[in-house]
Amino acid sequence: MNVLLLGSGGREHALARKMSQSPQCGQLFIAPGNAGTSQCGTNVDMGVSEFEKIRAFCLENAIDLVVPGSEEALVNGIYDFFAGDAALQHIPVMGPSQEGARLEGSKAFAKLFMQRHQIPTAAYREFNADNFEEGVAYLQQHSLPIVLKADGLAAGKGVVITSSHEEAVTEFEQMIRDAKFGDAGKTVVIEQFLTGIELSVFVLTDGHSYQILPEAKDYKRIGEGDKGLNTGGMGAVSPVPFADAAFMKKVEDQVIRPTVTGLSKEGIKYNGFIFFGLINVEGEPFVIEYNCRMGDPETEVVMPRLQNDLLELFTAVIDGKLAEQTIYADSRAAATVMLVSKGYPEAYEKNKVITGIPAPTNDQIVFHAGTKASGAEIVSNGGRVLAVTSLATNLAMALAHSVQTAEQIAFEGKTYRRDIGYEFI
Repeated sequence: MNVLLLGSGGREHALARKMSQSPQCGQLFIAPGNAGTSQCGTNVDMGVSEFEKIRAFCLENAIDLVVPGSEEALVNGIYDFFAGDAALQHIPVMGPSQEGARLEGSKAFAKLFMQRHQIPTAAYREFNADNFEEGVAYLQQHSLPIVLKADGLAAGKGVVITSSHEEAVTEFEQMIRDAKFGDAGKTVVIEQFLTGIELSVFVLTDGHSYQILPEAKDYKRIGEGDKGLNTGGMGAVSPVPFADAAFMKKVEDQVIRPTVTGLSKEGIKYNGFIFFGLINVEGEPFVIEYNCRMGDPETEVVMPRLQNDLLELFTAVIDGKLAEQTIYADSRAAATVMLVSKGYPEAYEKNKVITGIPAPTNDQIVFHAGTKASGAEIVSNGGRVLAVTSLATNLAMALAHSVQTAEQIAFEGKTYRRDIGYEFI
């Protein structure tokens, strides 16, 4: 089959590499892609939400499957765009409808969905400009710390944890009245702070049945010891040691099954990945957030451990036969270390020449995130530049191998964390 993958990050390189290994893969196109995805298929200069351009490209190139990597195209309704166009209806989109994508696109929608289906999550209330003063009063009597979330998409930066009532009120005002996160913060969800350890659980669903993929844990803070500013992710590990069979049974019974069943009961069309951002609170799983696609950098540890043919799984989703599949995972541990630009997640420079990227082996692959080709050279083109993933018999060895390679790769201002998975080693 001919496949169009939408996106340009490390997640998309990991997905592209996995799909390119399938005997079912004919031509693989990645829009817009990066210097790494070009090794798996053909990059196309096209934005993920340029639906008319995507339409023309799919028809001209006999595309059989569209795989949106990031949330943007899904939240903007690419599934519905294809389903509503007679010329495109035969091309499946591996992702939810726009309504289904609201699980990620609106924190308030997700919270109400969880309430309706008794899915464990933190207590919350939502406020906007119309009840701003009520929100201020609510904050002033709220227990500390307080979590404030922009309702909409804010590029992974719309969550603020405040340690004082004054700070909470200031952030609340900046979100609603000063548009700190643009339209995403017009509605703010104020949430109970949960104490525990986080993990990411992923399923692939055809809207009725589901298969659970290898779990992962990512590390958001820029600095070692989880210090400093939040980022899109500085690394990830899989498997997660505390996610044993007993805990994962709770996740499946209390979170995964009620979510998939709830989507089906409400008539919400959902094919593709569901990402459950969870927190383990004294052995009990709570949902922090939903995402309607795979995570980044979690995909860079999940895909190398997934032993199934990804296109075979996608075909089973399309045919409604996902229940007949069995997921197989590599028994080895995987650790990803993200190399980022100096200054990230704030202002950073691009176009730094990158050298020392090793060829992939059975034990290690360097996924490109923010890179592009510049003549014969590869240069940086984003805040997160490369993701070094290693597999080994245990997590400590996997991390050591990734750090060793991270040290060998060179570009001006290179920054990375050496302590990914620290609490398990």
